[in-house]
Amino acid sequence: MAKRGGFPGGMPGNMSNLMKQAQRMQRQMEEGQKELETKEFSAKAGGGAVEVVVTGKKEIVSVTLSEEAVDPDDIETLQDMIMAAANEALRQAEEANNELMGKMAGGFGGGLPF
Repeated sequence: MAKRGGFPGGMPGNMSNLMKQAQRMQRQMEEGQKELETKEFSAKAGGGAVEVVVTGKKEIVSVTLSEEAVDPDDIETLQDMIMAAANEALRQAEEANNELMGKMAGGFGGGLPF
């Protein structure tokens, strides 16, 4: 007589291992995310005239301008340099985040039974 509610072939043990693996990966993901949030990414524009630093949380923490970047007759160029540096620093933070997510997803893929 077949058992009711059971899984043939020992699935409950495999399911338990899968759940443990998922919990372990979740902890690793949280640790990696916390580490990433404290990391800083910087980018320069205008030959180094403008530097923007952002965190892994994608928050700008500093903007540094050299004196030669500040030309009252050409505000548009300064604005463009700030925007370019900020976008590059944010792109670096996003790339690091995607790399972290890729590592986590890659580690989980091999353990799925289907």
